[in-house]
Amino acid sequence: MNTPEALNQVTIQKVTVQEESWIGLLLNSKYKNKFVIVYCLLAALPPLIFPHPVLLLPLAVIPLGLIFILKKPFVVCLIFILFSFFRLHEVFPQLDPIKIPLLTALASYFVLAWHIILTRKVKTYWRYEHTIFGRFFGWVVIGIVFSSHPGSAFGSFTSVYMKIGIMVLAISWLMTEKWHFRLAHLLIICAGLAVGGVTLFNKANGIGLVEETRVTIPGTSLGDPNDLSLVLSFPMSFAIGFAATRGTGKFKTLLGLIGFGVFISAILATQSRGGLLATVAVLGIFGLRIIKSKLLLISIGSFGLMILVAAAGISDRKSGGASEEGVDESAMGRIHAWEAAFLMGLRNPMTGVGLSMFLDNYWDYATHSRAQGKAHVTHSTWFQVLAESGFVGLGLFLFLIYTMFLSIRGNLARLDKLRGTPEYDPSMTAITVGTYAGLVGFCVSGSFLSQGFLWPIYIITSIGIAIANFMDNHYPEPEPELKNEEGMADKKGKSAKALKRKGSLNAKPVNPLAR
Repeated sequence: MNTPEALNQVTIQKVTVQEESWIGLLLNSKYKNKFVIVYCLLAALPPLIFPHPVLLLPLAVIPLGLIFILKKPFVVCLIFILFSFFRLHEVFPQLDPIKIPLLTALASYFVLAWHIILTRKVKTYWRYEHTIFGRFFGWVVIGIVFSSHPGSAFGSFTSVYMKIGIMVLAISWLMTEKWHFRLAHLLIICAGLAVGGVTLFNKANGIGLVEETRVTIPGTSLGDPNDLSLVLSFPMSFAIGFAATRGTGKFKTLLGLIGFGVFISAILATQSRGGLLATVAVLGIFGLRIIKSKLLLISIGSFGLMILVAAAGISDRKSGGASEEGVDESAMGRIHAWEAAFLMGLRNPMTGVGLSMFLDNYWDYATHSRAQGKAHVTHSTWFQVLAESGFVGLGLFLFLIYTMFLSIRGNLARLDKLRGTPEYDPSMTAITVGTYAGLVGFCVSGSFLSQGFLWPIYIITSIGIAIANFMDNHYPEPEPELKNEEGMADKKGKSAKALKRKGSLNAKPVNPLAR
């Protein structure tokens, strides 16, 4: 019966639910007036600073935008990642005045703090992979203090690397639902297609060519063909993930095939040897899942690499082409840079010369004179990390990559075991194998590019952590048997239990509210 006591209890529950939600805070009379006053003040600022009626139009969108970023925090964070990694605002200059990376970065920080502190909808957790990343990140910060020029190193840290550290946590904490992984997979491919399309357009029209044959996107951070090829190899692994995984749907399979065609064509247009090696490595990861004979796979890969080299026209390059005898100029520049980087690490074994300080210290460690060549970036992620964070930093960085290899490969194996069961989800397999192939591609192409402190490896890390957390929450592994039939201790069970205690299998909440 609807007694007065029952009605009062229902009313109290409704009010409680409303107050717990973020929208309830705004509708509550305690906050409503303050919110209206603050909004009016903000609405009055643009006309006072720039008195133009057009500036009043965006104000009507502010409430809708506020509701969107609070309701869909992961989407805001994902947009920031896409613009930062693919440099979409530089590839399409029409977007630059909108300052999308800056706005989405501020919005990401805001919603992350809002949902962690106020609404507590974002459940923070800490995994073993976080710890490994935190060790390397912390060592880089310590190295800033002991760098050759702390002011410049700190400026580089605040402009890029600090954002990377925050976003690794943000992506891993916000990427928790299946639709998050599906959306990220789809948008990464679409953003890559946008960059790949511009690359092919420039090649067809002779825009932004270096050495007369190698295509770039001029006026952007992708003005180097090697950097452009690395950016394109990342979505290529996700595109092949769609095309090679059964059950993702006809549309996604078609999108994956189209994406693979666009990406490999664009990489061929860059004539990047590192990009071609990364392509073969990515294809090799998928080949391992299809072809059981490793000897046959190696033979196919070697033959495929020769075809790609011929199709890319590497021999026609001015630097590193067939016209140069002996060690070409491009290779000699890399050798000089690697020598300088090794000496930097050798003389500063603990912390290196500091973040982004390689070029500033180049001539103090170079083994050749200025007349024999010019200063080069390291052209190697490993030598860059060695030079700028020392042997200790390089060891921590390599251990981070090793940890992510084990984590992603382990989760991919768990997904393969679920194949044929009602719990199996092809979309999760597609993004996991795409992330795994992307990590392999980074390690190969990163050997010829300076990407140790830029976005690629850290986006892969954050997605890998999110996948591991999702798998542990939705597909937990059973407790391993510690004894066999004869009552003897099972070594495999002991190993699994040790890893679990170490934290690489199950997430550890930061606070009790995350449990």
